[in-house]
Amino acid sequence: MDDQNKNLILATVLSFIVVLVWFLLFPPQEQAPVTDGSVEQTQVESVGTDGAMSPAGTTAAAADTPAIDAGPAAEAPRIRIETPSLEGSISLAGGRIDDLQLTDYKVSLDEDSADVTLFRPQGEPGGYYALYGWVGGTNIDAVPGADTVWSLESGDVLTPETPVTLAWDNGAGQIFRQTYAVDDKFMFTVSQSIENTGEATVALRPYGLLRRHGEPADLQNFFVVHEGLVRMSDGELEEQGYDDMVDFDVDPREGTPAERIDVSESGWVGFTEHYWMATLIPGDRPFRSTAKYYPSPDVYQTEAVLSGVEATPGETIEITTQLFAGAKEGETIKDYEDAGVTRFFDSIDWGWFFFLTKPIFWLIHWLHSFIGNMGWSIIAMTIFLKALLFPLAYKSYASMAKMKELQPRMEELKAKAGDDRQKLQKEMMELYKKEKVNPAAGCLPILLQIPIFFSLYKVIFVTLELRHEAWVGWIKDLSAPDPTSIVNLFGALPWDAFPPESFLAILNLGVLPILLGISMWLQQKLNPAPADPAQQMIFAWMPWVFMFMLGNFASGLVLYWITNNTITFIQQYLIMRSHGFKPDVFGNIRKSFSRKTAAATKGKD
Repeated sequence: MDDQNKNLILATVLSFIVVLVWFLLFPPQEQAPVTDGSVEQTQVESVGTDGAMSPAGTTAAAADTPAIDAGPAAEAPRIRIETPSLEGSISLAGGRIDDLQLTDYKVSLDEDSADVTLFRPQGEPGGYYALYGWVGGTNIDAVPGADTVWSLESGDVLTPETPVTLAWDNGAGQIFRQTYAVDDKFMFTVSQSIENTGEATVALRPYGLLRRHGEPADLQNFFVVHEGLVRMSDGELEEQGYDDMVDFDVDPREGTPAERIDVSESGWVGFTEHYWMATLIPGDRPFRSTAKYYPSPDVYQTEAVLSGVEATPGETIEITTQLFAGAKEGETIKDYEDAGVTRFFDSIDWGWFFFLTKPIFWLIHWLHSFIGNMGWSIIAMTIFLKALLFPLAYKSYASMAKMKELQPRMEELKAKAGDDRQKLQKEMMELYKKEKVNPAAGCLPILLQIPIFFSLYKVIFVTLELRHEAWVGWIKDLSAPDPTSIVNLFGALPWDAFPPESFLAILNLGVLPILLGISMWLQQKLNPAPADPAQQMIFAWMPWVFMFMLGNFASGLVLYWITNNTITFIQQYLIMRSHGFKPDVFGNIRKSFSRKTAAATKGKD
């Protein structure tokens, strides 16, 4: 391999390392919420209210956007939610779905850990909820809003078998109803209806919204996973972080920083977290998708405002939409997409390498269906990928074997050429041509490994399926770093490892990261050494740099890298022997160690 090709590979690998280390040590910083008084004043003027709303309903206004309420209504009765996957309740104040726990998922691996909470009532830390209402138009005095106290008309407990219906009479000839149904996973179906018993035709618009008070307490703020606004608008996916929503331009129609999109055919809008998501799904119909931020009281909101309807005297109109609120299980979300939710599978953050991350996810998922253990599934997937790339690897390792054989002759050419770099390059190219060797052939496996490595890292970090999944022994969570640490001799010494938030946590090398460093070091011994001493030193340190850098990465990723290195070592060793070159890896290691020991002893003497 000539110097130009070595420099290319060196630059590629080092650039990859620098990017990863930068984002690990310096993750994107949170931006402070905008508190400009002029923005707040614009909001108040647009909404036309100071936020205090009558429990009896909202006075209809000419505006076509839901108002922001200042606080929850008085304590109201609740309807229990009980499904195989969810527990919680719906408040009759606003008909809010504001209390929801995911019963299949725990906060941590502790035996007494609580269920993951998705929705919380307003007034509690991290208030987050969904509610539905109407925006008033013509000939209507009041519509139900965020604090309307509904009456329970039918149903007792919301289950997959028993929907519940709420009702509210505005006292002016219109009766509103909301019916909630839910499946055995995470999809709610909400039917909003208006019965016009008055003497005039009324016009109004139904809406659903998701409202989050402040950012999530467990916000990752990590470039690998998207958290914040996610929406699909006529086939176009949009992802915006919470800090991006703060920076929206003030929309005079909304009176606050906001972005509106008029969806003509189909779409959805909501908020996504690392593993959980809530999404408004209007269905295949036109609607206005709005994302907005209220600086005071620090509220992030997404809305799906449907087209206006007109109810003639004696007519009842019903609009049905859906709400996803739950875990981002790949198979479950794909089932909802197959049932008609447009591109819903893309709500999972597959990233730039989606053409790799999606197949890798399905391959691991498919293997897991047979093996039953995610760790062994990762190993099986790695073997499959290595087998798939074997023809390319064969050519590469055969070329490297030939390069290894030519290395003594290359050293002779280097000695003869001296400082004449041009002469050296010319003679080396003639040697390559004569021996029919392509020095760049050995670069392809490295270049291919980088996108596969990053794609697998994305899959392991982002997808829910590896969360709290055990492998063997001490590896209880493949989405978390190896919990052992050399700092306390893997638990043998009576002190704890450095806490994860400490900069010294990089020294918490577990068993897997150490095995990774050793596997990279052994693999490197089969490769031709660079002619340049500076490059030799850099490549010699690279296994140990990777060992420390990946020490706090997910165990599943490190497991993949160890397996990949081990298979690569075996493949390369056997292929080199099949081409007449017999690498004595362990003999070279012993010789190298002996030389260093002798040099150290001589220095002391």
